[in-house]
Amino acid sequence: MTSSHYLENQLLIAMPALADSNFSHTVSHLCQHNKDGALAIVINRPTGMNLGNIFEQMDIETCSKEIQQTPVFMGGPVQQERGFIIHSKMDAKWESSIPVSDSIDLTSSRDILEAIAKNEGPEHYLVALGYAGWGAGQLEKEILSNAWLSTPFQHDILYNTPIKQRWAAAANQLGIDINKLTAAAGHG
Repeated sequence: MTSSHYLENQLLIAMPALADSNFSHTVSHLCQHNKDGALAIVINRPTGMNLGNIFEQMDIETCSKEIQQTPVFMGGPVQQERGFIIHSKMDAKWESSIPVSDSIDLTSSRDILEAIAKNEGPEHYLVALGYAGWGAGQLEKEILSNAWLSTPFQHDILYNTPIKQRWAAAANQLGIDINKLTAAAGHG
């Protein structure tokens, strides 16, 4: 696959027939995709935890009730004990960040959580535990077998769309009512 065929900074939409319980009815932000594989963060599966729980576990102080109530997401089945933050770029440099696009980074270091707790972090962010990963060529095969649709990343879906509406909203970008698709729909 040539670099122009990689789907970095796309939204991956699970097809309705995808039976894997880790991904059923999910939409994921594809943060890396290259010859070695892919990494994505599921953006519509809240864990039931919030940032206040994470701050408490990590002994990080915050005075903001609003920040404490921010939901934490189940980012995927890999390294679920590790946090990943998809966020808008800012001038600050974090210990462990990778650029996803001109406007989005993915960070997995404590320093960004400390900045968020002080209300000095990025303007927009989503905190997740774990990630979804695919080996070389695996995601491409799954797309060809109708497991996934992809659409360009949209800031509003990640940060402004209600969690329960993100899956359908991502598909709507393609002009698709995802709830009307059958197992046979998709790539031919």
